[in-house]
Amino acid sequence: METEKEIVNRVASSSLVTFDLEEYYQPGERVLIDISDQLFQGLILREKDFRNFIRATDWSQYKNKFVAITCSADAIIPNWAYMLLTSALQPFAKTIVFGTLEDLETKIFFEQLSKIDWQQFSDKKIVVKGCSKVNVPAAVYVEATRLLMPCASSIMFGEPCSTVPVYKKPKA
Repeated sequence: METEKEIVNRVASSSLVTFDLEEYYQPGERVLIDISDQLFQGLILREKDFRNFIRATDWSQYKNKFVAITCSADAIIPNWAYMLLTSALQPFAKTIVFGTLEDLETKIFFEQLSKIDWQQFSDKKIVVKGCSKVNVPAAVYVEATRLLMPCASSIMFGEPCSTVPVYKKPKA
């Protein structure tokens, strides 16, 4: 009769460090404000009308929300319009960006990444986790890689049991 061999979890006992971008996700409602509805005949933004819109809107509805502002219409929008909108939102919104909801998500993640002490990853083998319950924009993976490269000895993508090599620090 054969003796049973103990099953060893080699992933758990390896020196790999999992870097999970999902941990840096900030909960909260994301909102897109599209000013195309404020255009006269879908083409022109009139200052007086836009200022009336700004005054008449209850901006407190955006309290503690993450806000992206844009114009989806093919129109030339003066920069002051986005500035006025920002000044109305600023007292309430957590974050305001010009762009899409993906641009907003990227900025939120970048703000979180900027708070990390990257030296904790010095000479470590890093696996940037690939699966997530939240949508992590590709730009965030790019930024995480850029920030990890000066520190990590290697960077992989995926799960510790199945990785794709991304970077290996050259031997000195």
